[in-house]
Amino acid sequence: MKTKFCGLRRLEDVAYVNEVKPDFAGFILSKGFRRSISREEMIQLKAKLNPEIQAVGVFVNPDPGEVIGYLEEGLIDVAQLHGEESEEDIVYIKAVTGKPVIKAVRAENRFLVEAWLDTAADFLLFDSGTGSGETFDWGILQDIDRDFFLAGGLNAENLEQAVTSCRPYGVDVSSGIETDGVKDLEKMYGVVQTIKRIERNLT
Repeated sequence: MKTKFCGLRRLEDVAYVNEVKPDFAGFILSKGFRRSISREEMIQLKAKLNPEIQAVGVFVNPDPGEVIGYLEEGLIDVAQLHGEESEEDIVYIKAVTGKPVIKAVRAENRFLVEAWLDTAADFLLFDSGTGSGETFDWGILQDIDRDFFLAGGLNAENLEQAVTSCRPYGVDVSSGIETDGVKDLEKMYGVVQTIKRIERNLT
């Protein structure tokens, strides 16, 4: 199971993920969110990120050209679209860059989940909202026949219940690895150790 730590915004955060080694590191590149960073900050953080960890740029209703620019310049390895982007946007970004795209979907009910199952996106990410930090009914994701990330209020304490409920390809954790709004190295280790234990139990 893959691990994605999202909302990194400090050099210390990058040092933490380099130590813990999740599969993906997420950076909020659209303005207006608590964890948003600028392009200049992204350049600095990417330069320090272990190249074995894939950098994911998170965008909310961007111009596709902006996303393509980040991908083509190598500032990110994967684009995550977390707004009301269309299927045409996904296809276009993939066609121009050849890079992976994650499409975030608000999992309010099974109908909304199934509406995106045929997307050209490489992965879906099911969340309760745009960085809401709240969980939702994981049961509506049972028997989804494609790879997806699970997000929304996840932490070391509820990961086992979440994973056994819907068997995601990966988990995306942000607020669950923070203390007082700042990334916490011990909580990162706690999530990774929990996932390893879950994987042992599932095999």
